Order: sequence, then structure tokens, then C-alpha cells
Amino acid sequence: MLNMPNYDAQSAHAFMISQASHIETEVYKARYPAIRYPSLIPVDTSAHPWVPSITYFSMDHVGKAAWINGAASDIPHADITRDKFETTVSMAGIGFGFDIQEVGQAQLLGQNLSASKGMAARRVAEEFIDNIALFGDASKGMSGLVNTATVTDGDAAATGTGSATEWSTKTPQNVLADINAVLSGIFTDTNTTALADTILVPYTQLHDIGQRLLHTNSDKTILDFVVEKNAYTMETGLPLTIRGVRGLETAGQGSVARLVAYRRSPEVLTLHMPLPFQFLPLWQSGPTTWEVPGILRLGGLDVRLPREMRYLDGI
Repeated sequence: MLNMPNYDAQSAHAFMISQASHIETEVYKARYPAIRYPSLIPVDTSAHPWVPSITYFSMDHVGKAAWINGAASDIPHADITRDKFETTVSMAGIGFGFDIQEVGQAQLLGQNLSASKGMAARRVAEEFIDNIALFGDASKGMSGLVNTATVTDGDAAATGTGSATEWSTKTPQNVLADINAVLSGIFTDTNTTALADTILVPYTQLHDIGQRLLHTNSDKTILDFVVEKNAYTMETGLPLTIRGVRGLETAGQGSVARLVAYRRSPEVLTLHMPLPFQFLPLWQSGPTTWEVPGILRLGGLDVRLPREMRYLDGI
């Protein structure tokens, strides 16, 4: 037992229990605007928190209508093909702790312990989920939004300066043509049943088209032009979501810049998170230290309709 003035192990532990509850409340009030996955990918938390794996199917339809006569007995059939996938659900953790000096000073001054450590742990957990959702983890057999093998990839048109493919060398019309080619490719590949409503590009390319004017006498940028004249908006009358994403600068084949186009719907893609990040009860980890562990369980990204996604490299 420590022989120090005004120290009482039982009261210190009781104080820490109340503080853990206070900190957790403060942590979950905090917002994390730079975390991208919740606004880019539908998240499914419906599975049991401790399910060992998640089975899902990537589906497509086959079949073609044909002319028949009134007595036909060989009417063509449509059918569904299903490729079965199973992904293991894995657990990750991050927590925080306090030592007796921090606890004693808070008690002495009648103050709450700072929630900063808890907020830092929550932020680290969210960044971990964000990275898995977008880029996957090869060690767990997980792919992400920007690198799923079943998604069709292609190269940007060589219509830039000197037959370059990069947007920085292209006219506004050629940048728009690249985007519309991706959108139209999905439209055609799904027999005109689906259109991508979301485009992700590297920040460098987004800033370029967001600042470069259509021409010297225009007050509109290339991005304004794309927003107005893209194939999705022209077909549906709805705005196309265009977002910048870190890491796309080298996500394409050969480490070139990649554009990602997809229909943002749980029918198309889902991030499985059976156990969202949460803190476990406080425990005294040593004679003068307390810890609050945090855990989460992820099953990775499930791309159910890969034809409703497409990659464009070399932009």
C-alpha cells in the first residue's frame, strides 16, 4: 500500500469509474469531419457482434429475350449468377489510460479528468476503420473501395498534350469526356439499369479542375462545367457527388492517379461492422494505473454489384 498523504485507493478507484463514464460521454459527443467512410460507404452493423465470418454473394443477371411464336415451348429464361464470398470478421483495439498522479491532481482540484485521451483513442479507431474501408488490408484478405479486384478498371483517354492522359494536360471537354466515359460504361455494362452517382478523385485533380477556368473570359471552372454536363445529371436531373479522397494519387495500376465511380447504395457495396468501436469497462491495470480498453470488429468491404462500380486510371 502506498504511504502518501490524502491517498485512498478505494476512493481513487471510485473516482476513476465516474470519470470513465464522463469521458465516454464526452468522446461520443465529438465530431470527426475528416473521417470519410460514413459518407462514402453504406455501413452494416446488423450482424451479431461476435459472428466469426460474414458470407455474401456478388450477383449478376444473365439471359436474353428473343422472338417466339404463339405455340413456343422454348421461351428463353433469365437467371441470376451468384459468386459466393466469405470474409472473416477480425477484432482491433485501441484504448487509453491514466496514472495516479493525474487522478490525484484531478481529485485535489475537484476537476474532471480531460476527455482528450479518450477522444484521441476514438479518433485513432475511426482512422483505422476509414483506412480499411477505402484501402482494405491484404493481411486480412480485405480489399477496399479503391482497390477491389472484381471492379472493372480502365485507362483515361490519351487526349491531353502530347497524347498524355493526365487531366492537368487536358481541355475541359476532354476532362468531361473521361468522366462521362466512366458513367456511360457503367450504364452500358448494366444494360442501362444503373448509373454511378458518386465520383472520387485525388485532391490534386479536384483542386485543378476546381480552379481552372473554362476559358479566359469565363467565370466558370472545369468543375462547374462537369457538375452541369455530366451524364448522370443529364439523365436523372440529380447532382453528381464529386469528392476528393487522399490516397487516390497512386491507387491506380502502376501507381498512377485513380478515379472511382459507383452508385452509393447498400445494394452495391457495404462495409460490415458487426461491432462498432466501443469502450470496455475501466480496469486497474497496475498499482498506480488505470486503463479503458476500446475494441471494434470489422468484416471488411463487400462489393455486391461490381458492375455498378468502375475505376479510371491515369487521370
